[in-house]
Amino acid sequence: MAEAPPQAGRRPPDPPVRQGRLTPWLYLAPALVVLTALLAFPVCQLGLISLLEYTQAQVSGGEPTSFRGLGNYAELFADGQFRQVLLATVLFAAACVLGTITTGCALAVLLTRVRALPRLLLTTAALGAWATPAITGSTVWVFLFDADFGPVNRVLGLGDFSWTYGRMSAFALVFLEVVWCSFPLVMVTVYAGIRAVPGEVLEAAALDGASQWRTWRSVLTPMLRPILLVVTIQSVIWDFKIFTQIYVMTGGGGIAGQNLVLNVYAYQKAFASSQYGLGSAIGVVMLLLLLGVTLVYLRLLRRRGEEL
Repeated sequence: MAEAPPQAGRRPPDPPVRQGRLTPWLYLAPALVVLTALLAFPVCQLGLISLLEYTQAQVSGGEPTSFRGLGNYAELFADGQFRQVLLATVLFAAACVLGTITTGCALAVLLTRVRALPRLLLTTAALGAWATPAITGSTVWVFLFDADFGPVNRVLGLGDFSWTYGRMSAFALVFLEVVWCSFPLVMVTVYAGIRAVPGEVLEAAALDGASQWRTWRSVLTPMLRPILLVVTIQSVIWDFKIFTQIYVMTGGGGIAGQNLVLNVYAYQKAFASSQYGLGSAIGVVMLLLLLGVTLVYLRLLRRRGEEL
């Protein structure tokens, strides 16, 4: 039977509320509350100190704390060393992210091509590298590449070549250590994503004559884009704020500060020089840069039609 038209003067019923719209937020609420409680206060304190004249004299109570406004930021960006360290940090982090993602994805594809025993050995070795504390791994790598006792120089016939003496060689050594301890997460995550891809899709690509590279670029990459997004953002955050590897392997930033990155530079300003306002300003700059990179990356993916 045809539905009777609504009576004149009576408001039609409201459309039903979409069920489940708030359900994900209810599940996320406990984690959001905890993260807000743990992060909001430190971030607010960081921003507040960056606006103050806050040195050892103010910490000890010898002199009153004065408000500088954006004076710390003006002093920071007027410092030529800060601009050099900022550029070095961006380039070094970009290289580490590229190396980590490339190595992890390549080994993830390799895991799908080898038998069970080699796959188990490779996974175990990778997880061992991932589980090694940063300070322990950095110390081991410094020993391996030591000019006097390191086995790497002996095997390569480099004699007493010092990897940490030159600027580029020191950055290269830290780069290898960072990739070594970071690629396992990418490898395991991408491998799990590849395993979730239906076998019929890969078989169809093989029947069409697609090479391994073409299959990865045209088939797997679009399907794994959400996973690649997550590991890329994590790698950007971790590699941009590297501290332990640089500090341990280059002795606090290298000769005359030639291997400084922003985190080590902030540590030197805040704790070695007792300029806590400048150190906090560097921390705020790093936070804003990381937020900017993440938002730009998300926006680019949304423009490509990726539903996040």
